[in-house]
Order: sequence, then C-alpha cells, then structure tokens
Amino acid sequence: MTQQNTGAQPNIVLIHAHDLGDWLGTYGYPAVPTPNLDALAARSVVFEKAFSTAPLCTPARSSIFTGRLPHENGLMGLTHAGWTYAPDVVTLPEVLREAGYYTALIGLQHEDLDARVLGFDEVHGLGFLPRALEVADLLEQWLDARADDAQPFFASVGMWEVHRPWPESDYEPADPATVTVPAYLPDNEHTRRDISRFYGAIRQMDDAVGQMMAAIDRQPQGQDTVVLFTTDHGVAFPRAKSTLYDSGVKVALIMRIPEHFGVPAGRAAALTSHLDILPTVAHLAGASVDEGLAGMNLLDRARHEGEDDRTLFFEKTYHDRYDPIRAVRTAGAKYIKNFVDAPVLPLSLDLEQSDTRVGMGDAHLAPRPSEELYLLTEDPDELINREAEPGMRLLKADLAHRLHEHLVASADPVLDGAIAAPPAPERATR
Repeated sequence: MTQQNTGAQPNIVLIHAHDLGDWLGTYGYPAVPTPNLDALAARSVVFEKAFSTAPLCTPARSSIFTGRLPHENGLMGLTHAGWTYAPDVVTLPEVLREAGYYTALIGLQHEDLDARVLGFDEVHGLGFLPRALEVADLLEQWLDARADDAQPFFASVGMWEVHRPWPESDYEPADPATVTVPAYLPDNEHTRRDISRFYGAIRQMDDAVGQMMAAIDRQPQGQDTVVLFTTDHGVAFPRAKSTLYDSGVKVALIMRIPEHFGVPAGRAAALTSHLDILPTVAHLAGASVDEGLAGMNLLDRARHEGEDDRTLFFEKTYHDRYDPIRAVRTAGAKYIKNFVDAPVLPLSLDLEQSDTRVGMGDAHLAPRPSEELYLLTEDPDELINREAEPGMRLLKADLAHRLHEHLVASADPVLDGAIAAPPAPERATR
C-alpha cells in the first residue's frame, strides 16, 4: 500500500446512470436530448473511448467500486440472484474513509441486497428503483444540509434511468423520424419507436443531472468539487447490453476536474476503463490503494498523447442465464472467446420483450462461433467476424494468447470449467 499525497482533499461526486452506454450529444448523438450533460462535458474531460468491464449491471458496477474485474471481486452475476463480494474485497468508500472522507450513497446501488454492507457512512437507497428526479431532490437536500461541514465527502449518486421500461406515461418520447439508429440494429418503425421512448428517458435523466450540478455548484466548495459522470454499461438494445461488443461495454465517462489540478477541459482519446475510477479517486483524496490494481489514473490518461498500446479485458459470466464470454480489446482490434454453445445473440428478457425485437427477425438464433475477431478501425460496429480468414491468423493468435495469459494471471475460474451459480437469496428471518 502506498500513500499518495495530492494536497487539499476535494469533495467528490460520482453520478452513475443505468444502461446508457455513450448515447449523449457529446459522444456524437446530436439528436439525443442531453443539454445538461453536454454543458457539463464542455467544462470537463470527455473520455471518448471509455469502457466498462462487463455488459450488465452488478458486475460492471463492481469494477467501479473495487477497481477489480468481476471474477476477482466475486460479483460475476446479478446480486439479486445471489452474487456477493468476496470477503476480502475493499470498496471505494472504505478506501476513502481511511483518508478522512465522509461517504454517502444516494440513490441506486446494485452490488448487494443490503446497501449498508458496502462501506458508506450514510445510505439513502430509495429502494430498488430510485428515479432520477427524486435522486436529484435528495442530493440537493443532502448537500444543503452539510454545506458548513469542513470534512471532505464522497457521494455516490445512482439513478434508475435509463433502464427499461420507458412508458410514455413517465417519459415523453421523441419523434421517431429524428432518432439515430446504429448500424447494428434494423432501421424500421419498431426500432425507431423503441429508440424514441429511450430518448424520452434520457431527457428526464439529463434534467436530473442538470438539477444535481446546480445543487453542487452553489455549495461553498462547489466549483472545486470533482464530478464524475458515467453509466454501468451499454444500452438496452439487442447486440448491445449483455454482449462484449463495444455497443455493450462502451460507456460515457465525463470528469470535471478543478482548475488547480492542471488538467484542462477537453477530449481524451486514450483507452480508459471503469477500473481507473477507484485509483483516480484515491489519488485525488490522498488515499492508499493496492499497488496490484490494474487501473490507471484518469488525470494521466487525460494527458496521454501518441499511440495507445493499452489492452483492456471484458467479461460476462451470468446474466439471466449462464453465458461465459471473455474478450480482449486493443486500440485497433478485439478478440472474443465464447466458452459455451449458444445462439449468436442470446437476448435477456427485457430485450426479448422490446419493440426492437419485434422487427429484427430470427437470424440471431443461429449458432454462434466459438471465437470472434473484429478490426475496429475499419469495422467499428463489429459486424464482420474475421477470425476464420487466413490473413488474420497471426493477429488472432496474438490476441488469443494475450487473453489466455490474462485469464491465467487473474485466476479466472472460467478456465476450470463451468462456474456454479450461488444459492438464490432468501428473505432474512429472525
């Protein structure tokens, strides 16, 4: 453990949404209604190539709050299905407590059925479905109540949006003719109607973030507060959420850094990961962190120039079924290893019941290959699997070797055969 001294300890607020991917105006979706997040991005560092470690909620969030991959921290599936942290795991609020921070959870978490075990000094969970606007109200009240408190704080602020469903009674849909349909989805009336409702949920989430930022900035130390905004994983559409394609693991990551840290607002093209959040926050707080963590300091990534030789690893084990997949990504290519037979695109229940599913046919039910290889510079949507091409043998072998070495070094249980699911949780009795 090493102590990192950065001088004054800033207040830190981590705002996290659900199932958003990078669908914001600042990430190249001009029709998405996100004026408040775009305004935040204009005075922040926008990490253009940021990734989760997993394409579903609990495992992805586990990496944000531990700096470790899901198979290393124990959360290889959804916590309401029985998955829990390994006993020796240290969480972000526990790291910050040692540096003198007061920590609070406001709104959503999905790491344990009992939010009180996660290491926060104060928990305002608002149940399993904390809506964005009520979370914004609670954050505003919480900040106002501690405005005169000199102790530095860390607040984790989570909201249900933009998780499905998107009923029109809750969210006003956009005009389907104006939405952007990504290349991996069929462009038809069903998909457009689905995306138009998604835009409505994004608009309400963005309104909440605008309220949160106004509440932060009017505090005595508001302008010196570090603000991070991200989401857990990719959007809730077929071939995105629950897959290891970029559409399933690419995320928004926006970091407002006070001027005295010497990192100007702008855009950073370096590969970044949710694994970077814990060591970055610890650095800002002057906290001790485990030197074995794989994450990097986001302030350094913001300054990175030149060719990016970083390698990222992604994983999926359980969602609503056992589906072990592992992947390795470089700046230019991705290799995916599917460990069990399954359809090309297994759909979770929320996607199976979506409007988009109605208009996409059944081609995704064909058997999938055991290996996939994509050249990201020429095929960013990962639509052409190149793994069987003779000219790709060396690249495939190199990436497959890197992935295998990673699985061995990190003691990934997928190498030992089928990974058993935990017992289903039961209601506590006295």
